[in-house]
Amino acid sequence: MICTTIQNKDLEGISNLLEKSLPQIEMAEIRLDRCPLSEDDITELFSSSDTPLVATCRVSPEGDITWEEAEKRLTAAIEAGAAFVDLEIEAPKEMGKRLRRECSEYGTVMIRSAHFFDGTPTLEVLQSTAGKCRRFGGEIVKIATMANDGKDAERVLSLYDSEIPGRLIAFAMGGHGRMSRLTSLAKGAPFSYAALTEEEAAAPGQWSYDKMNAAIFGGKKPLDSGASLDMPASKSFAQRAILAAALAEGESKLEGYSPCGDNEAAIEVARALGADVTVEGSSVTVKGFGAKVPERIDVGESGLLTRLIIPVVAALTDQEVSIEGRDTLLRRPLKGATEIMARFGTVLRPAGEVEPGKSPDIKVPLSVQGPLVPGKADISGKDGSQLISGLLMALPLLKKDSVIHVSDPKSIPYMFITMDVLRKFGITIGSEMEGDEEFLETQDWSLCTGITFKIKGGQKYRPASFGIEGDWSAAANFLVAGALYGKVRLEGLDTSSLQADLSIMDILMDAGASLSQLEDEFDENVHTGTITVQRAPLRAFDTDLNNCPDLFPIVSVLAAYCHGQSHIQGFKRLSSKESDRGTAILDMLEKMGVSAFAEDDVLTVEGQSLESRCLTGNMMKGGDFTSSHDHRMAMALTVASYGAATPIKIDDSLCVAKSFPAFYNTWESAL
Repeated sequence: MICTTIQNKDLEGISNLLEKSLPQIEMAEIRLDRCPLSEDDITELFSSSDTPLVATCRVSPEGDITWEEAEKRLTAAIEAGAAFVDLEIEAPKEMGKRLRRECSEYGTVMIRSAHFFDGTPTLEVLQSTAGKCRRFGGEIVKIATMANDGKDAERVLSLYDSEIPGRLIAFAMGGHGRMSRLTSLAKGAPFSYAALTEEEAAAPGQWSYDKMNAAIFGGKKPLDSGASLDMPASKSFAQRAILAAALAEGESKLEGYSPCGDNEAAIEVARALGADVTVEGSSVTVKGFGAKVPERIDVGESGLLTRLIIPVVAALTDQEVSIEGRDTLLRRPLKGATEIMARFGTVLRPAGEVEPGKSPDIKVPLSVQGPLVPGKADISGKDGSQLISGLLMALPLLKKDSVIHVSDPKSIPYMFITMDVLRKFGITIGSEMEGDEEFLETQDWSLCTGITFKIKGGQKYRPASFGIEGDWSAAANFLVAGALYGKVRLEGLDTSSLQADLSIMDILMDAGASLSQLEDEFDENVHTGTITVQRAPLRAFDTDLNNCPDLFPIVSVLAAYCHGQSHIQGFKRLSSKESDRGTAILDMLEKMGVSAFAEDDVLTVEGQSLESRCLTGNMMKGGDFTSSHDHRMAMALTVASYGAATPIKIDDSLCVAKSFPAFYNTWESAL
């Protein structure tokens, strides 16, 4: 990242630079000791800007800024939303403590800096100073010295041999140190400082923004079309709602619908159950008749629809029903389905003959032999939530009550999406989550060890009308693209959603991306509005995707650009997606030249910042890639292609139609 130093400007001048400069300033250091800003001005500036800002207020013997005044200005910036605050290591200790507490409370990253304007000390002194900066609260350590020769610059840069990648900014000032500002980025500095123009340099040897940008990126423009991108409907919500509407007697209306392969398959299943379904633009009207059950049901390529319909047809009839599908679905095993359905008296049989003595590997096509029997059952959730969601939809239709205890639950948010949709159609289900003391305190779903669902029998689906949420799974690709390459604005997303892939917001924030939302609607705890994500200094991260495995492909691309080792948990869950997604991700990263490996349940990715890749020539490699006929892989490959040295060609790019047919048109709108 290039951080542009802004000095000697008033509030209007700074705001104009941040809003109207071409090319757009992607990050800025505001020299509060050199800009004529009141505390009110500081509050307005740092609270209103989406650009990541560094608040700096130097105190020097010849200046008129005192430490007390510097603390007031820096505190105002922190409380208004500064992304970073730079505090010199010479600052009074108590002031440092107070500002560290402020940074911790408001989520500001603290930089502790040391400057040697008279020369470059020994390596031992540099290392000791860096350690002191770290001990006194520096999440990022900044060391700047005056270089009297090339060896001085080399000595400063040698700090990168022992410091944490992404947590050090070390360079030399002066003519002999000029190139060290670029080299620091190559070695993993989160950002380097540039001036608006060379005449406005804040220190000797500082590059202008234009020259540094050209030296790093050449003529490549950042991603920022200025357009706001509309996200498609969540197919997780849409498929559940369409099926629920088919089970209701009466007319339901769903707004915000967008077509895709899986959603259209759900409409055909609803029609097969006897519902009259009409689609007009983004509205879907479903006239349900309490549901009939045909001899065969085609679920298309949808694994979710398969697992939802199996318990439903077993609840509706004791006749044998054939479940059929196509393409990648025919290769995906329904792990645990035979055992779970047997707990409720339902038999699943594979199509065709089974080799004697061999346990059948249940896949589509298959047959379902009901009836579904109410009762109490302990089942494992280790193979996912979709079949459990199907049981939650089906068991209320039975005459008697049922209780399901799910141990080792995965994809927990999707079970609660099911309950949320069912509630709209008049179906109520009780739930109780279990966990240790940490879970009880934090309610972190990743710490949940079990869930008990209490399902009252004899319930009836009632028609409903509501809007379908935008899809966070689709949005994740564009949010990551903005964080990596420039800026992206998205519409149609609910930040209070139960969708598991909303976790991409937390992951991006953990990685250091800049995120903001301009709310334009507030209705019954639903938050929508323009979400903006833009480049900021990225760092390695650790995350657990057990509850949102669909994020794995795009999060692995994000990790490839975060300097250091990122660890992504939940790798074992990827083998039975549209592809063997774990193998596909490792193959993708290896072919791109990214070091990655999987050990047990964790994918480890060795990342390198975009600037470092550009300056070292270690760009992501292009060429011919396979999507493995997996829509999520195709989208992730498309996002990765923007930062690749040569174009990435995808063998089956049209597989995105499964969830997002308009993906490529939307991608073109982002460029």
